[in-house]
Amino acid sequence: MKFLDRVGPLAQDGLLAAAMAVLLSVFVFAEPRAGALDLAALLGGSLALVAWRRAPLVALFAGTACMLVLAAHLQPGPAAAYPVMVAVFATVRAGRPVIAALTAVGFLGAGLAVNMSGAGGAAENFQDTTLLVGWFVASGVAATVTRHRQAYLEEAERRAAEAERTREEAARRRAGEERLRIARELHDSLTHSISVIKVQAGVAVHLAHRRGEEAAPALLAIQEASGDAMRELRATLEVLRDSGGSASGQDEAGAGGGAGEAAAASGLDRLDDLVERARSAGLPATVTVRGARRELPDEVDRAAYRIVQEALTNVSRHAGGAAAAVRIDYGDGELVVQVDDDGKADPDAPPVPGTGLLGMRERVAALGGRLRAEPRPEGGFRVRAELPLGAAS
Repeated sequence: MKFLDRVGPLAQDGLLAAAMAVLLSVFVFAEPRAGALDLAALLGGSLALVAWRRAPLVALFAGTACMLVLAAHLQPGPAAAYPVMVAVFATVRAGRPVIAALTAVGFLGAGLAVNMSGAGGAAENFQDTTLLVGWFVASGVAATVTRHRQAYLEEAERRAAEAERTREEAARRRAGEERLRIARELHDSLTHSISVIKVQAGVAVHLAHRRGEEAAPALLAIQEASGDAMRELRATLEVLRDSGGSASGQDEAGAGGGAGEAAAASGLDRLDDLVERARSAGLPATVTVRGARRELPDEVDRAAYRIVQEALTNVSRHAGGAAAAVRIDYGDGELVVQVDDDGKADPDAPPVPGTGLLGMRERVAALGGRLRAEPRPEGGFRVRAELPLGAAS
């Protein structure tokens, strides 16, 4: 069976025809009267089985005609019906049972008439014909069962494919609805809160100017940061809404536009503003850029900005009084983002990763890059991300 599985259907049919020719030759050449006509009929009836899959009617008619010639001349008995039974099986399986039944009746009737005029007795010939009738009926039944089983399997495969497609559509629809829900929740909560912070900081700056005083740097930083947060939040909400609409069957063009806005809102082109805000909040920070600045894939550009943003936030929160050094290396095949601080992180007691570090790892892993976030041997903490430039388009 393994050998048959490795060869193609045409080769299998050829092997069947060859086996049938060998089987019939045992009965034909046992007859002293066998001649060239019998050999031609034997080969013709056997070779007709090569077409039993692709052209069952051709195999049926050609095989029946050749076997009738062989039966009329040599009268080999039931062996002459073997190719015809295979062709009947193929014809019934192809959905032509009437033609197969009529051909089988014609072959059996002609064979019975020929054998009755032959040397064998009438009782023996009738017994052989009765045996052949049972074989032909069994062949037709087997073909019918095979045909119904094949139809059942095809229907089962079709239903499985339809069920899988339906599940995927339902999952996409649920994902779209969840994105829309998240977008609504973010808009109703965060947008309002950040707007209040921005307005209050703006009022405080305005009142300071009216009194002729210089506005506190912290107020200016709050005002600028809240404005940036509002802009990026709106861009993120647009992505969520457009993605949710696309998953529900709407045009996907809006999602691409929203993604572009989000990318433009938070890339390395805004790195100087980010570092300046950190300085105004009391964090000494420097920036070093190596290599020629160039346009980056949106995903890489956005990930690099977010990594620097999160790293500076962590320095402010967990390494009070420390200074931060940001380094951006533009390489040929990758972008290296490194943020070092000179805080009091202990190499022997690495911090437990929080949500920020986990988010950085997920961003870098999604791009196929590498991230190291660990205390430095000389003291302080280092975040180093290596982002391949070919991982995103």
